[in-house]
Amino acid sequence: MYYNLIEAGSDEAGRGCLAGPVVAAAVILPKNYRHPVLNDSKKLTAIQRLNLRDEIISKAISWKVAFVDNKEIDELNILRASIKAMHLAIEGLSRKPQFLLIDGNRFFPYKEIRHKTIVKGDQMFLSIAAASVLAKTFRDEYMEKIHDEFPVYEWKNNKGYPTPLHKAAIMKFGVTSYHRRSFNLYDTQMKIIF
Repeated sequence: MYYNLIEAGSDEAGRGCLAGPVVAAAVILPKNYRHPVLNDSKKLTAIQRLNLRDEIISKAISWKVAFVDNKEIDELNILRASIKAMHLAIEGLSRKPQFLLIDGNRFFPYKEIRHKTIVKGDQMFLSIAAASVLAKTFRDEYMEKIHDEFPVYEWKNNKGYPTPLHKAAIMKFGVTSYHRRSFNLYDTQMKIIF
């Protein structure tokens, strides 16, 4: 579509979570790059994603991952925080892209760079699929790390998403410093754990 331009794909992970950051990645792949497995990260196994992460990092012309934490999500709202994370990832690329491919249907223009939003873009463009893999794996790794601080919420398994176990733990134990207070955490305000 935009073959003569340096394209960066961008995607985020963690928008629908009750806890933790939203994480975005931006990736510029070589023009002739192909991979038989690379696709929407949600359709891949955890092992496939980790193997692909190493592949993407080694083969990409440039890549960057950016985090926006739960406190900033509460200040900005999740849409603005997700787009801010994408902007930070794009800003961090070592090579300046000339065109941006963005997964989803909402984006705020970044500087003077033209962009196109594509619903399910991670199933159509390898650079977006690569960004989705990086965003998901780096976020999952972070949630597994903070799981040890508050194991009752099972973040190593649910990654902060609103599973029945996670919501039951919020009702029983309250919310942590990692929870998004602006989200409906479970219909009632609960005590805060520090």
